Amino acid sequence: MAFYYVNKNAQNNGDHEVHTTGCSFMPDPANRLSLGEHSNCSTAVAKAKQTYRQSNGCYYCCNSCHTQ
Repeated sequence: MAFYYVNKNAQNNGDHEVHTTGCSFMPDPANRLSLGEHSNCSTAVAKAKQTYRQSNGCYYCCNSCHTQ
């Protein structure tokens, strides 16, 4: 299980990116919302979408949940 966070600040395209602990692109602590532990990025992104409808996995740490 990994610990996931979502960036409170949207990207230019409106996406709020979901990251795992240790990602090089993790937002600053003040700019991230904890999503808790998940067995995969799919459930973490689904949890993020409860707060930010337009959420997406990080290309680098959650690539299997990253959409263009």
